[in-house]
Amino acid sequence: MVNSEHQGLRVAFISTRIAGKDGVSLEVEKWAAVLGRLGAECFYIAGECDRPRECSATIPAAHFNHPEIVEITRQAFGGAGKRGVNLTSQIFRLAKEIRDPLKQVLERFEVDVVIAENALTIPMNIPLGIALVWTLEELGLGCIAHHHDFYWERERYLDSSVDDLLRYAFPPSLSKIQHVVINQMAAEEFSRRTGLYCRIVPNVMDFSHPPLPADDYAKSLRQQLGMVNDELLVLQPTRVVERKGIEHSIELVRRLGNARLVISHASGDEGMAYANFLRLFSGTMGVNLIFADHWLRDERGTGSDGTRFFTLEDFYREADLVAYPSEYEGFGNAFLEAIYYQKPIFCKRYAVFRTDIEPCGFNVAAFDDFVTRDTVAQVETMLTSPDLPKILEHNYQTAKHYFSYEVLEEELRPLLRRASLATRSR
Repeated sequence: MVNSEHQGLRVAFISTRIAGKDGVSLEVEKWAAVLGRLGAECFYIAGECDRPRECSATIPAAHFNHPEIVEITRQAFGGAGKRGVNLTSQIFRLAKEIRDPLKQVLERFEVDVVIAENALTIPMNIPLGIALVWTLEELGLGCIAHHHDFYWERERYLDSSVDDLLRYAFPPSLSKIQHVVINQMAAEEFSRRTGLYCRIVPNVMDFSHPPLPADDYAKSLRQQLGMVNDELLVLQPTRVVERKGIEHSIELVRRLGNARLVISHASGDEGMAYANFLRLFSGTMGVNLIFADHWLRDERGTGSDGTRFFTLEDFYREADLVAYPSEYEGFGNAFLEAIYYQKPIFCKRYAVFRTDIEPCGFNVAAFDDFVTRDTVAQVETMLTSPDLPKILEHNYQTAKHYFSYEVLEEELRPLLRRASLATRSR
């Protein structure tokens, strides 16, 4: 049902990339769905964008993978704090190249409110952040800056030669910008560093619409993985990067015995060193580890050789246990997804889990530093318990109470109201 409070409000999401299944793009999709409920019309502007042409625009230099942006990032970070002679002029030249089409697109779409998705948060594209600040000031638009992960949370950005630019735009201090973070720790550190107020809006799922059960296509995943009927499918639905703690999942599967560990995503731009270590480690431990990213697609399909491709939803539906032993997460989309598909969870008590998720009262097998005998016993008890359906339903209803679209809707109402007023006061 559409709420008329913000009927006709034109909202533009701006980011480096709004495409695929990365965390930011997924949250954009969720926010857009809720904004639609509130009567708003959504538009999308990014360096890479897979939204419909009639409501989107692509500015190539806004992408973090644009060749000049890659070079700027290389020079700005990791150079012992020394700024190259031409770096400043290069940054501002590209900022102007982004600003001009950005202003044109915002004016063409007659945008009322901007939502900056991580573009004013992490300096993957410094010129985009600067161009966005200029544009907001010049057009007088109200803005919601949705912050997912800050540069001070990433080691690669700590050695910087552009501290002045980071203070200017990551994040900026403008009266027309409302700042939104996704967890309590980020809120405290944000305010400590900037002196600015921010609001916590957690990641969400559409718990009012449960997923469909596995069909025959999804069930064929196990056969393609080479599994036999009584084997447990332990799914770790993450990329192959070190902070995801995959070695903990290998240790658990070793102790469980009759199980296979399936990693759904690739390593991305993090390199292959960790993946190679995991192959060696799992072999030494006698664990059947499957990297299944070559079968993962946004849509189902069949290759020329008859190989089937599966969606992430298919992987979740077929999992017996979801492993999430991350060392660090900004929030925990995979945790909510596992709850949504009503799967038992084995997870590490990473910092944000302890402060923002665990107090809600979820029933999961959680561990602190390493997998112990008690951890394994907890997992085995949960998997064999006759009360498992009740546990999963309890988790689902708990998540529905704290992390649903309805919760997001209540958070977005006042944010949109203030952003609209900020635009009208220009």
